[in-house]
Amino acid sequence: MTGTVVVDAMGGDHGPAETVAGAVRAWREHGVPVLLVGREPLLRLHLDRLGATAGDGGGGGGGIGVVHAPDAVPMAEPGARAAAGTTSSLVMGCDLVRQGVGDAFVSAGSTGAVVACAVRAIGRAEGILRPALAVALPSLAGGAGVLVDAGATADPTPEMIGQFALLGAAYARVVLGVADPVAGLLSIGSEPGKGNRLARRAAEILPGLPVRFHGNIEGHDVLAGAVDVIATDGFTGNVVLKNVEGTVRTALAMVAAAGIASPARLAEVAARYDPRTHGGAALLGLKGTVVVAHGSATATTIARACVVAHDLARADVATRITSQVAAPLATQPVP
Repeated sequence: MTGTVVVDAMGGDHGPAETVAGAVRAWREHGVPVLLVGREPLLRLHLDRLGATAGDGGGGGGGIGVVHAPDAVPMAEPGARAAAGTTSSLVMGCDLVRQGVGDAFVSAGSTGAVVACAVRAIGRAEGILRPALAVALPSLAGGAGVLVDAGATADPTPEMIGQFALLGAAYARVVLGVADPVAGLLSIGSEPGKGNRLARRAAEILPGLPVRFHGNIEGHDVLAGAVDVIATDGFTGNVVLKNVEGTVRTALAMVAAAGIASPARLAEVAARYDPRTHGGAALLGLKGTVVVAHGSATATTIARACVVAHDLARADVATRITSQVAAPLATQPVP
């Protein structure tokens, strides 16, 4: 496996200008083989501007390749409609991974569209009801908590949230090296019985799953290191993720204005929570590797997302994670 990363070059708010620059940076600075998918004449213009040469096959040649896709999926396009197409950079990129031409897929396009296309082309792993996005958030304790789901499934069932906890725990073990991860369920109170119907039912299911279940946690626990896995629905998880990013920026700006910490130290802290640093979220529960970058991704973000996807694919993380949850899922009833 070369770890070739297929990049949806038309995705994101900034389109090819940033995605191509990020892919080139990933190749030049980290040796990541990339395969750009999009409108070929436009992509070659951007490559020429960067002084980069597109070889044939990209990953096969160990460099940068281009595959022509005449269409692009708009950021507001519903997932089902996007997946029904055949000539968009998003659909064709996922198909290249399914065909084995590439080993991983990166897109900064609409999350719903990426999830729908990835599920249709690459497929869910055995027993997985819905995939989930995982983001590792640095904690005060010095480690990181895996937030899952961070936006793939806005309206899951309680059983799906149980699976999210299992996927998050497997990710913590395989990627973060946590030997025995502890999972918490995000709710409006730590006491048993707190939360809406979805949270209350998920809290009933989780103790019966093979994961160390801490119980309910609250919003202020997310960055405190109380648990290794924060399980929630995709709607809530995405709000939490963006709130964390915005709050960190605001708080650090206030500290900087007050002059009570060095700019270098503030920049170091900010980088830990900057989307450009972590690159994107891993879409867990698929048969292959998919990384979803922030819609406003810059070249720096795309480069980092490519490196993350490359490393995940080379380590066969998708298979290792799903193998850890396959047996437990086989014993769970399908809702």
